[in-house]
Amino acid sequence: MNITDYMQTVGQQARAAAAVLAGAETAVKNQALHAMADAIIAKTAWLKAENAKDLAAGRDKGLDSAMLDRLTLNEKALHTMVEGLRQVAALADPVGAITDLSYRPTGIQVGKMRVPLGVIGIIYESRPNVTVDAASLCLKSGNATILRGGSEAIHSNRAIAACVQEGLSAVGLPAACVQVIETTDRAAVGKLLRAKDYVDVIIPRGGKSLIERVSQESLIPVIKHLDGICHVYIDDEADLEKAVNVALNAKTHRYGVCNAMETLLVADSVAARVLPLLAEKYAEKGVELRGCAKTRDILPSAKPATEEDWVTEYLAPILSIRVVDDMQQAIEHINQYGSHHTDTIMTQNYSKARHFLRVVDSSSVIVNASTRFADGFEFGLGAEIGISTDKLHARGPVGLEGLTSQKFIVLGEGQIRV
Repeated sequence: MNITDYMQTVGQQARAAAAVLAGAETAVKNQALHAMADAIIAKTAWLKAENAKDLAAGRDKGLDSAMLDRLTLNEKALHTMVEGLRQVAALADPVGAITDLSYRPTGIQVGKMRVPLGVIGIIYESRPNVTVDAASLCLKSGNATILRGGSEAIHSNRAIAACVQEGLSAVGLPAACVQVIETTDRAAVGKLLRAKDYVDVIIPRGGKSLIERVSQESLIPVIKHLDGICHVYIDDEADLEKAVNVALNAKTHRYGVCNAMETLLVADSVAARVLPLLAEKYAEKGVELRGCAKTRDILPSAKPATEEDWVTEYLAPILSIRVVDDMQQAIEHINQYGSHHTDTIMTQNYSKARHFLRVVDSSSVIVNASTRFADGFEFGLGAEIGISTDKLHARGPVGLEGLTSQKFIVLGEGQIRV
């Protein structure tokens, strides 16, 4: 296979499909999503058989149990995929929505219309369910998509793509609205990252090394986040009972997720009261604590925290703790060491909460609730393609609206400019 020719063909087909999809009615897109779900149900046995090929190859390559678990398409995983397709079909369609219409002195009306981005390239690892998630969200938002999954899931991704394209064909949409790269050759990724004539946006979903590579090599705008170094700051005017519950949940609800708390900041005046309570609860969960000098004065069992700890996303039962003088020092710490993902303040002081919301430079800023709420479903987006810590084009959880843009529209009655 000539990779250059193949990727050019894929790009050309995606661009042509995007032009068709941009004008597709909501009802047609929803019918396609339901047809995809029906195809997955009808081909469950085949999907499992194709997935078994990937699992066998993975065992031969020595993939660990966690990786094999993420790779597995069992009844539960397939059911979740089907339900996900139907849920996306039930979401409101952002495409074509007109907002901010207003009359100008000339009599024209000026407003904005929400439109698809065009062609979205998505590069991801391991989980074959991402094929369905990405396809459904891109389709509903009117975008053609080029999907490049990991080589370890090639058979599963091809099979899922066949079900997706069956659903597209059932309603007369081009199969090229969703294309899965057929080759495992890594050169295809490089070609995709440079296909600026055909692809409008790249979205990487995977580990830090993948996202770093995409960010460095792409000639196309990227929607991404590298790290989830999230903070909870317990202010001296916090409700300490609520603060303890939130700090416990933010760290221990799930460890290996990007919106888990990695650093706890506590105001000096309440540290001696709140840290022993939290330390006891963290000990029950098996969380290792690493603290600054003031923290270790209160919690002698905590290990010394280093400069590296403040910039580390543990994704594990490890927590760094710093006692700060006040909210201003907490904000300075967050803006210096954080990853612009999600940060929480626990306080009963409205003015402090408002100030924190304004000046903390993160994609999600929360008052009196867990960082774990930074999620498309919890935010009411219905579903998300990922979380962006960039400032352009989308920021925070990226749902259907984040996969669209806006253009100005003008409604007139024959006016001319004089």
